[in-house]
Amino acid sequence: MGLLDKLSGWLGLRKKEVNVLCLGLDNSGKSTIINQLKPANTQAQEIVPTIGFSIEKFKSSSLSFTVFDMSGQSRYRSLWEHYYKESHAIIFVIDSSDKLRMVVTKEELDTFLNHEDIRGKRIPVLFFANKMDLQDAMSSVKVSQMLCLENIKDKPWHICASNAVRGEGLQEGLDWLQDQIAQSHQDGEQMNDPA
Repeated sequence: MGLLDKLSGWLGLRKKEVNVLCLGLDNSGKSTIINQLKPANTQAQEIVPTIGFSIEKFKSSSLSFTVFDMSGQSRYRSLWEHYYKESHAIIFVIDSSDKLRMVVTKEELDTFLNHEDIRGKRIPVLFFANKMDLQDAMSSVKVSQMLCLENIKDKPWHICASNAVRGEGLQEGLDWLQDQIAQSHQDGEQMNDPA
């Protein structure tokens, strides 16, 4: 296998390593989504709330992802900004059934988008309007309107309706994210080699 790895590296076929930050309020489904994206044999049977952050790695057809699953609890949200600079993409998860905290979600999103390490950076942002299986869930269009996503002009973004427990909507989102990362690499933006 080592020889094939070297050959693919010489030919420029080596998988690109990408740092992805997974943000959102607590209980939005971030850890469940990340668990679903991992290979079946490495998925956890029981998901527990993330304290601080956790790091998960998985591969897609052309990318090797390192995902930083950041706790969404209010006392840990200040940690998010320490990871902005090294991120190549963002996954922002929204509990589409939590109407009461949609204002808090918008505040956190606005704080993130206006941070000096994010503002003006063409970093793709994938939104998952999660928990679509719940009766009082809002559509992804409604979530998009409530968060004023149409105001994001300096970054590619996409919103997917998802049900993390069943894995619905996740592949569509991941495909979009992979396309955006490949596009930004083709456009000549240098992706940092992980340290």
